[in-house]
Formats: sequence, structure tokens, C-alpha cells
Amino acid sequence: MAEDLCSFHQGVCIIRPPKASPMILRMIMLVLATACGIYICSICLKQISSQTKTFVEVIDRPCHSYRIGPVVTPSLHYPQPKTYSRSECAGNPVQFFAIVSMQRSGSGWFETLLNSHVNVSSNGEIFSVRDRRANVSSIFRTLDKVYNLDWLSSASKSECSAAVGLKWMLNQGLMEYHKEILDYFNKRGVSLIFLFRRNLLRRMVSALANSYDRHAKLLNGTHKSHVHSPEEADTLSKYKPFINSTSLISELQQMELTATKVLEYFNSTRHIILYYEDLVKNCTKLVDVQDFLDLPHMNLTSRQVKIHKGPLREHISNWDDVNRTLSATAYEIFLGADY
Repeated sequence: MAEDLCSFHQGVCIIRPPKASPMILRMIMLVLATACGIYICSICLKQISSQTKTFVEVIDRPCHSYRIGPVVTPSLHYPQPKTYSRSECAGNPVQFFAIVSMQRSGSGWFETLLNSHVNVSSNGEIFSVRDRRANVSSIFRTLDKVYNLDWLSSASKSECSAAVGLKWMLNQGLMEYHKEILDYFNKRGVSLIFLFRRNLLRRMVSALANSYDRHAKLLNGTHKSHVHSPEEADTLSKYKPFINSTSLISELQQMELTATKVLEYFNSTRHIILYYEDLVKNCTKLVDVQDFLDLPHMNLTSRQVKIHKGPLREHISNWDDVNRTLSATAYEIFLGADY
């Protein structure tokens, strides 16, 4: 052993370091490699955790719970009207949109809100006129005129419009020619605003009352679908429609089915889904709409006054029958208080 540690050469003692065992070296390297691996894994886990947390925070936005799909940058359009010149606004892009809804779902009120924006021109229920939806060709001619800014109405902002569109009810040719219209929307870059009503029973009450007033003309011999004073609203709300409780549930199911179908038909478009009740309760939804149309934010207002306020039992003549029919069903929630 001493010969391994010390050797004599010309009277000098040379100290040699002891040889390390190969096993000990391998163990040291293994420990170092394990420590490095643990350190690297811990850093990776922290980064993944941080990314996951950020992702969840972006998605979880309770104040903006509307649905948009698919996420596509809105198309930029530069229309050249045939009837006038856009002059200094010719270089400003225009967004094309369509409000897709059912009658008595708040679309009239919503459109007046949009038209209170200085840069929006929404031209109403253009396809309520049958000739304009007689066939696909007439529909396309009408749409071309609207999106070329050649459709002149009281809502037109003419040369300085930043968003132009119309209101389209589901029973005005939209469902019948949905394939051709979908192709047109996608080619022209038209964004859709779906507006529905959560409480379909209230929609039914409004529709029946409006249908009755077309003939009764309760406001001094004049029919009005929308009113601008509390007095007019009170006069129209005095009529209480009778609802057929036997067919009630099937009618509600049909409304739901129709809404589901239109969403399926136009799912590939750039769109946003809104509900009337949410717009009434949450003013930030109007900010969401302006963002969707890429508009500068403004305070949107409407002169329209709601007609049927308060509990539904005050607006249905056979309330007890309706209440019994919907109680303990999926539609029982419709019987609740006003929003």
C-alpha cells in the first residue's frame, strides 16, 4: 500500500494521489445528472403552469359571455356607390353585416340602437317585401345594392358609413335559400349578428298581441309594432292574448329547432350570438357588438319603449292553463318574473 502512495526517486519522495474507484465516479456522475434533470423539469413545469393560468384567465370573461365563431379578422370593403361619391370617405373601409332574427325578438329595438351610431347604416327588414326574395337572383341583387351603399333609407349614413347591413327574419327566404346565401356571405365577407330571445313565451305573447293590433289598431286607428311613449305602451299592453295550451309545448320546441337550424346553416360565417335579455340587463353587450363590427365606441340609445312589462300572468288571458302546462317541464323557467 505504501508503494502506491509514495515512491522514492533519487532520494525524493513523490506523493501519488490515490486512484479513484470507477464505481465512485459513475455514482457521482449519476447524482449530478439526476440533479440537473430534476432542475430542468421543475423549470418546465413552472412555465407550463404559468401558460395554463394565463390561458384560463383569457377565456374566463363573465362580463363578455357572448359567442363569436369562427374567429376571423373582419373583411375590409371599399364600396363604390353608383348613385353618389364617397368623397373624402372613399379610403375608409366598410364592414358588411346582417342581423338575423325572428319577429318579436327585440331586433327592431336593437337596430335602432345600432343606427344611433354615427357610422352605422342598418336598413331594416328589406326582405319583408316578397318580390325581393322571390328567388336567389332577386335576393342577390338586393344584397348587392345594400352592400354597395346604393340602398338609400332613413338609416343611411351615405358616404361615411363604417358598417352597413340589414335586418333579416328567418321566414323571409333566409332558410329556404340558405346554401346559396351562405356562399354569398362567405364570398362577400358578411358578418352575421344572431339575435334571439331566451324567453320564448314572452316572444309568443308579443307576437300574438302585435298580430291582434294589425286589425284592431288600438292607437287611434293606427297599427304600431313599436312605440315611443309609455302611454302608447300602456294602451297596447291592455290586450291579453289567449294562448293555446294544447299546442304550446310543441310550438316552443319548434321555435328552438328553428334557431338551432339557422345556427347550423350559417356556422361557417363570422358571427356573434346575442340574446335580447342580455342586451337589456347588461349594457357592456353593446360594446361587444361595436367591437365585433370594428367600430369606435359610442353610447348607443333608442327611443323605443317596451310594451309588455312585469309578470307574464298580467299579459295572458288564460294564465292558469299556461301555468299548468309548463310547470314541471323544461319551459317552466319562462313563467318567472320579468327581467
